[in-house]
Amino acid sequence: MKHESIEVNSGLLIVLILAAISIGGLVEIVPLFKIDETVEKVEGVRPYTPLELRGRDIYIREGCYACHSQMVRPFRDEMLRYGHYSLAAESKYDHPFQWASKRTGPDLARLGGKYSDEWHTQHLINPQAIVPESVMPPYPWLMENELDYSDIEKRLIANKRVGVPYSMSQEEYERNVEKFGKDMADKLHIPNAEASLEAQATNRVWDGDPDRITEMDAMVAYLQVLGTMVDFSQYEAGELAEYR
Repeated sequence: MKHESIEVNSGLLIVLILAAISIGGLVEIVPLFKIDETVEKVEGVRPYTPLELRGRDIYIREGCYACHSQMVRPFRDEMLRYGHYSLAAESKYDHPFQWASKRTGPDLARLGGKYSDEWHTQHLINPQAIVPESVMPPYPWLMENELDYSDIEKRLIANKRVGVPYSMSQEEYERNVEKFGKDMADKLHIPNAEASLEAQATNRVWDGDPDRITEMDAMVAYLQVLGTMVDFSQYEAGELAEYR
């Protein structure tokens, strides 16, 4: 049979497999470059400020992604519990993204603003004091450790190299002013990184201690921004109504 002659010829089989994969890949990928709607345009999504970015790094360091996802799936039970399903555009400045693959604790994609700064601080210090049935381990050292942000400029530059629009030049800064507004553009300007972080950490006492900038300040700042960039109120009610 013809297929047998192909199967016994490893060289020909490899060529045909590569041809099939190439054709299949082209059929799936090429149309994406021709469809304007492929790139989802979402208003409000912006890069993390220096303090939020430092908090995100601590979130990753402590392995929080192992128990908490940041991706609300478009299913009835998830939308009723967490809110609007996650949009791909919400993660476009995440390197790496924090969608995760497992939930021991709740999804955090819509966590920002749900609880107070004090709640988050106490919950991280002693989870069971806030939620008695929680299996989450405590992270008291976040309150004890001074935040090291001596390398914050390098961290922003690393993100800039993979496409996050932090600015170095005046031209980049002006583009950010136009896109994100002057206040946010100032926070995203790399030469201002240390001053911006200090201002954000002291203007709002995230951890309840105004005399120190701790890792808790950064962590709470990061948690409080999750899910707050996009205004879902304009269409969330209508979409959720379909699931009720």
